[in-house]
Amino acid sequence: MPTSPLISVIVPVYNVAPYLRHCIDSIINQTYQNIEIVFINDGSTDDSAEILTEYESKDSRIRVIHQKNGGLSNARNNGISNSKGSYITFIDSDDYVSKDYVSYLLDLLRKNNFQSKLAICSLMNVFIKTNTQRNNGNDQEAVLTGKECIEKMCYQDLVDTCAYAKLGARELYDTVKFPEGMLFEDIATTYQLFDLCDTVCCGFYAKYFYVIREGSIVTSGFNSKKLELIPMTDKMANYISSKYPELANATLRRQVYSRFSTLNQILSDSESRVPGQIKEILKFLKLHKQEVLNDPKTPKRDRIAYLFLCFGIPIYKHAWKFY
Repeated sequence: MPTSPLISVIVPVYNVAPYLRHCIDSIINQTYQNIEIVFINDGSTDDSAEILTEYESKDSRIRVIHQKNGGLSNARNNGISNSKGSYITFIDSDDYVSKDYVSYLLDLLRKNNFQSKLAICSLMNVFIKTNTQRNNGNDQEAVLTGKECIEKMCYQDLVDTCAYAKLGARELYDTVKFPEGMLFEDIATTYQLFDLCDTVCCGFYAKYFYVIREGSIVTSGFNSKKLELIPMTDKMANYISSKYPELANATLRRQVYSRFSTLNQILSDSESRVPGQIKEILKFLKLHKQEVLNDPKTPKRDRIAYLFLCFGIPIYKHAWKFY
C-alpha cells in the first residue's frame, strides 16, 4: 500500500446553500492534499449548484456531478461509482471537518501497517440553535475487532452508526451499497462494514463536526418514512444475533432504542396519526423491558425512558422532552 494513497471524499449535496461553503472550505484546506473531492448535486433547487460550480473552477481536485434528485443513498452510491481513490470517506454537505480529518484517519491505518480496511473517528455535535458543542469521543485510540465495533455501536458506546467520520478501503464499498429510497441508510450498512473487517482502527478524537440544525432529515417533523428505522434495525439485529449469538443483548438494546427513538418522533409531531404503530412499539418495549434493564451495558437514557414510560404516554411525552 502506498504511504500517500489517493483519498476520495464524497459529498452528497441537496439544498444546503447556507452551510455549503463552510463544508467545502474545510475539505479543500485539508493538511493531506492527495484527495479528489466528488460532489453529487442531488437535484438542488437553491444556490448549491452555483456554489459548487464556483469552487470547481478554482480547484482541480473538485468534480461536480449533477443529477436528478435520487436521495442520499443514491447520491452516495453514484459518488462511489464516480470516484477513483484507494480509500473513501463521506462528508455530509451541511457538516464540516477538522483540517487533519483525512490525515488523522489515514495515520490510524498507517500505524497499523494498513492491516485494517477501516478507520473511524468521533463526532463533535454542533447545535446551531443553542450555539453549543458536545464531544462524543474520549480522546483515546484502540484497534478493535469488527465484532467489538458492532457491539459498541449497538450500545452507542463511542462507535457510531453514521456513514461519515470513517475512512474505508474501496473494496469495502464494492461489497456494501447504500439502500436507495430508504431513510437510515447507515443502520443498513455500517454493521456490514464492521463485519467485513478483522480489525478497525478507532480514534475517538472529534474530527468530524456534525451540525444539528432545523430542517435536516434528523430534525424535520415526523413522516411515515421515519418508521423505516424499526425494520432496518430489526434486519441488522437478526443478522448479527444469528452470526454472533453472544451479541443478542446488544442487538436487542438497539432494537429497543429504535422503538424509543421512533416513539419520540411520533409524539413530538402533533400531526402524527399512527395509533397502531404506537401500540406495536409499546408492546415490544414492554415485552423486552426486563431483559434490557437487567443488561448492565444498557445506557442510562434507556433506563430513564423506561422509567418515564411507567407513568403513561402523556407523562412520558412531557418528561422526555424536558430530559
